[in-house]
Amino acid sequence: MRLNGRRESNNVDDRRGQRRIGGIPMKAGGMSIGAIVIVGILTWIMGGNPLEVLTGSSGMMGGQEATASYTPSAQEEEMATFSRQILAATEDVWTEEFRKMGKIYRPPTLVLFTGAVQSGCGNASASTGPFYCSADEKLYIDLSFFEQMRQSMGAGGDFAYAYVIAHEVGHHVQHLLGVLDDAHSQMSQMSQSDANKVSVRIELQADFLAGVWGYHDNRLFQSLEEGDLEEAINAASKIGDDYLQKQAQGYVVPDAFNHGRSDQRMRWLKRGLTTGDLRQGDTFSMSYNSL
Repeated sequence: MRLNGRRESNNVDDRRGQRRIGGIPMKAGGMSIGAIVIVGILTWIMGGNPLEVLTGSSGMMGGQEATASYTPSAQEEEMATFSRQILAATEDVWTEEFRKMGKIYRPPTLVLFTGAVQSGCGNASASTGPFYCSADEKLYIDLSFFEQMRQSMGAGGDFAYAYVIAHEVGHHVQHLLGVLDDAHSQMSQMSQSDANKVSVRIELQADFLAGVWGYHDNRLFQSLEEGDLEEAINAASKIGDDYLQKQAQGYVVPDAFNHGRSDQRMRWLKRGLTTGDLRQGDTFSMSYNSL
């Protein structure tokens, strides 16, 4: 991506180096890095409803946060700058798109953390992966996740990383438009199988919205370079329910899908990237089998 000279967002809460005291942080225990990544990705794509994931895990108990001596690496600082630039880019695009709808865009806050974090939706560790919390309108990222994407998933590249942030911002857009709350209200009254299907619709629309952002960011700033589209599509293919289930257990359980298959995630992301048209992102009206 071409980001030289692009502004950095001020809507960032940098909590890197903070550690929990007086409590028990969630840990990955003896899990391999591959297992940690699978758990992290599976949880990340639950970003539309993080409360269920965060409070249902062996989470942290009580405690307060304290700032320890922490010196980020040059690579981490580079990713922090990149994340602030991408967040600013989403602010520029969604402010304009909301204005077209006669609405005012209220940007979310990006929380950068290391190890563990307290959110409005509960406590989480780095293994939770990036997530959005509508209760406090913040998205949370441990920057080491991007390196895990590259090393363990083969899903590296700046536009792939931008897609991660834009997807979580997509959930914020859903929240501001009332889509997220309506969907969660419906899910609370459904069986798990039916609720999973609504979750798939939420996640695919967030993928679409990430694509819409990419389309308009490129229109405004000519930010995309050769290979960027392929990076994002490749990342989408690596976070489909079918792909992740096969990686984790060797087989798929369609009734347990709550994020979308790889082909669906790629298709909706690409639709947003190629059209930039919000009217084409209604994942809730069509039949489930047509998604």
